[in-house]
Amino acid sequence: MATLDLDWEDVREQLRTWREDNTRHSEEVVDMWDYCLKHYKHKLGDERWMVEEQVVVAGLDCYRLDVAEPSLVALNDQFPGSLRVRKLKAMRLEALERFDEAMDIYDSIIRQDETNSTARKRKVAVLRGQGRITEAIKELTEYLKIFMSDSEAWQELCDLYLKEGDYSKAAFCMEELILTNPHNHLFHTRYAEIKYTQGGLDNMEIARSYFSQAAKLNPNNVRALYGLFMSCTQVLSSSKLSAQKKKETQQLATWALKEISDRYSKCRTNTMDGSKILETFKSLSIMDKA
Repeated sequence: MATLDLDWEDVREQLRTWREDNTRHSEEVVDMWDYCLKHYKHKLGDERWMVEEQVVVAGLDCYRLDVAEPSLVALNDQFPGSLRVRKLKAMRLEALERFDEAMDIYDSIIRQDETNSTARKRKVAVLRGQGRITEAIKELTEYLKIFMSDSEAWQELCDLYLKEGDYSKAAFCMEELILTNPHNHLFHTRYAEIKYTQGGLDNMEIARSYFSQAAKLNPNNVRALYGLFMSCTQVLSSSKLSAQKKKETQQLATWALKEISDRYSKCRTNTMDGSKILETFKSLSIMDKA
């Protein structure tokens, strides 16, 4: 890519679009800046500083310190003492694996501004990257006391609890997410999978219910259909089941099995078609033995 291959105004518009969409496209940003826009930065006006910040983040993502550092210096000269610039400095230290120094900067930012969500999230990322899961959980829990509606943070906390094998707390995180977005079939599916993993008749019945809801919200969610079939199979293995519940569960499992088979039949491969999928699931099922 040469400088003349790109029109600087088109590049500016593209970078602006990515900022507005909150997407990084780091490799493209680095290339567009390095081969084109840095030669026209004097034409950007006040937008230059947003672009420079975008370039620093992209350069650090790609470990292109030769691209990130000049922009970081320019930002520091223009905005000395800025919390956003200090955050970028800490991210540079992360890239250099100087984690303790980065954490010191994040701590200083939080002391100055307790509501700085970015610094708190970066601390969690550093702790997780170092394998300090317990500390990351503690930090993220403190974060969620302030930013309770941050769905991404709840998902991250769920992941951390799963890494620790704490399924009850992971399930609680998913319950919070379902409350904030009850129509998200992925949340229902994940919650059901956690309850399924916990085991026991009560958890299996909860898993069956949420797999069923996920399949209702998105009929193309094969993962939910498979989970529904497996949870029904587990429920049917219990001797405590009443005759009526047993019948209802058998019907639900049969329906899920048919839906799975139909979907695989529509996308047959050379190695396995819908009928073989059906046979595979039937071999797993205890319905005929129940």
